[in-house]
Amino acid sequence: MAGTIIVTGGSRGIGAATSRLAAARGYGVCVNYLNNAAAAEAVVRDIAGAGARAIAVQADVAREDAVEGLFESAGRALGPATALVNNAGLAGRVNRLDEASSETIRTVVEVNLLGTIWCSRAAVRRMSTRRGGPGGAIVNLSSGAATIGSPGEYVWYAAAKGAVDSFTLGLAKEVAGEGIRVNAVAPGFVDTEIHAASGMPERLAEDAPKVPLGRAAAPREIAEAILWLLSDAASYVTGTVLRVAGGR
Repeated sequence: MAGTIIVTGGSRGIGAATSRLAAARGYGVCVNYLNNAAAAEAVVRDIAGAGARAIAVQADVAREDAVEGLFESAGRALGPATALVNNAGLAGRVNRLDEASSETIRTVVEVNLLGTIWCSRAAVRRMSTRRGGPGGAIVNLSSGAATIGSPGEYVWYAAAKGAVDSFTLGLAKEVAGEGIRVNAVAPGFVDTEIHAASGMPERLAEDAPKVPLGRAAAPREIAEAILWLLSDAASYVTGTVLRVAGGR
């Protein structure tokens, strides 16, 4: 079921790969970004160059009013959203909890958890058949950190992603009778900028070989899992957290 998809944090990494793959699968794509307009516009150009429709929309998903504006902009340009990928997220600088700043912890929880909640609420208001919508599908980005805990790195990020898992299960049950499926993907090591941004630029080189499959994932591999969960091929899948972590 194609239509309009909103990909939060869609300008880089997993989000950019998801945006491009969604366009190839027939979606009109709203590429959401926070600060990097150039990266978002580059994704839009790639999609347009392949003959599909896309727009870039700046919005801070941690703010309720910005989320409503994001959905309104996507709807006006591409049509009502039928798919949402809650990909926007960050981990903050690597640290112990007792040494982490309040600002880091608050920002990570607000973006990863509250951003997912605000965007999902906006999507349900528009997709739910109970409200006259067409139905749709939501995929949340969790993390393998939710079950590992990430001690000594960013336990607050792991906690936020654990909450995303709980939210996914609860919302899936809440809207199952309203034409909306809700699932999550939990990646392990992925070759993106998040490691350097967290203060661990060497992490992939050091730790990825320890993964049972022996390497980090490419963003496209995570995007494939996301698009499968959005597709009609996964029509009987809801409330599931799909671990895509190379056996880790």
